[in-house]
Amino acid sequence: MALSRLLLPSNTRKTELPSAVLTRVFLARLGARTAPFALWSWIGLTCTAQETARIQVEVNLVNVAASVRDAQGRLVNDLTKDDFEILEEGTAQRIQLFARNLDLPLTLGIVLDFSGSQGEYMKKHRRDLEVFLENVLGPRDQAFVVCFGNRLFLVSDLSNSPAQIQESLKRFEKGDRGFARIDPDMIRTGGTAFYDAIYHGSQKLADVAGRKALVVFSDGEDNASAHHMIDAIEAAQSAGTLVYGLRYTHMEGNRQTARNIYGTRVMERLSRDTGGTDFDADRTNLKTAFRQINEELRTLYELAFVSTNPVRDGSFRKMQVRVNQPGLVVRTKSGYYAK
Repeated sequence: MALSRLLLPSNTRKTELPSAVLTRVFLARLGARTAPFALWSWIGLTCTAQETARIQVEVNLVNVAASVRDAQGRLVNDLTKDDFEILEEGTAQRIQLFARNLDLPLTLGIVLDFSGSQGEYMKKHRRDLEVFLENVLGPRDQAFVVCFGNRLFLVSDLSNSPAQIQESLKRFEKGDRGFARIDPDMIRTGGTAFYDAIYHGSQKLADVAGRKALVVFSDGEDNASAHHMIDAIEAAQSAGTLVYGLRYTHMEGNRQTARNIYGTRVMERLSRDTGGTDFDADRTNLKTAFRQINEELRTLYELAFVSTNPVRDGSFRKMQVRVNQPGLVVRTKSGYYAK
């Protein structure tokens, strides 16, 4: 696939760029800002004899974040580019870029379910979030908080202060609804817009560079969203966002209802298809879970490839990332939409 095409004024002669220059431009722009499938870069270049050229570099770049664990569940952090293989719809892809930067800051979207089914868990949400922020949010990291029932409120915009985030959350818990809305104004007949919360939370992270994730406190049930589960998964995948689910499930007489089972499967799939994971908050040591999330996010392998299929028809393409060492398990998103 051609990685560039030259757009030259009519009074100049065509200028060829050596591949090394294209590579440097490619890498430099990648460090600034990338989109999940397409990266567009415009640069100016002065040539000899006062000739000028405007070069447009068009790269169909698919970014992939992956974590690798051994048979004992321990993170594996010493793999190289040659240890990985990426398949798209069964076809091997050439890995163009590979990185493992342990020092990248995190941007986290915290999504808290304040619908009726979570009434008994609201104070627990706040207490668990406090523990999460203490264990995960570092000096260079940022987080925002979205609370939802049948409306989506941005209770705290990007902040590095756990105290400020907690204070805003306390105000919301006490009934303050003067916070900004991040969903369109529409009539909703139900009380839980779970998929909309994932969708709009992912959109808020779409233009953020670096490592990012949504951490969702909910039971996974929905009855009021304008979007459905596939929309939510697509939004997270397109934004390069991992989803980590913390499930708080209210059961009737210690027995799961059909809605409980449905919500559990939804959160499992959201996490699995985006490269994250989910936890049962009632049966998991959350400090251990938070430590696992923190370690995983800070040791992700970052890979990128240019698809051998140049068609951008919006279709979903299944993707598989493998390593050539036995006994290792790779977790990453299940694919991407070729838009």
